[in-house]
Amino acid sequence: MYYQIKKEQVINCKIDELWDFVTSPKNLELITPNEMKFEVNSGNQDEKIYSGMIITYKVSPLLNLKMDWVTEITQVKKNHLFVDEQRLGPYKLWHHQHIFEDKGEYVVMKDIVTYIPPFGFLGTIANYFLIKKKLKYIFDYRFNVMEKMFNK
Repeated sequence: MYYQIKKEQVINCKIDELWDFVTSPKNLELITPNEMKFEVNSGNQDEKIYSGMIITYKVSPLLNLKMDWVTEITQVKKNHLFVDEQRLGPYKLWHHQHIFEDKGEYVVMKDIVTYIPPFGFLGTIANYFLIKKKLKYIFDYRFNVMEKMFNK
């Protein structure tokens, strides 16, 4: 069984400014909770994303245990959309759509994450008690950081 998280936010800036920020892998650390000890370690963090780009991270999602996470940028439509998919990491499936609707003076930014927890039935139980809440926390954190950065 798969699950989805959807988040929408109005960002008060021009699309080019927002696109420049969100398509830089190094900025992921800025919008991820500190306790996750998130760090990009693939050496391409200063590049702009492109289709086929592989980005590797270290992250501590639970119990302070560091793990590797590898994502591939599978689609990029400048100023409109990009998609990252997990290639190695904690989920059986991770597909994250970043959608941008340019409204002139502001941008509607949408995240749609489709995921399947690991470990079959045990993952379903873990999702109910832990994973879903943790993901909500992470995306709420990102929402708040983006509010402070762009919607002052």
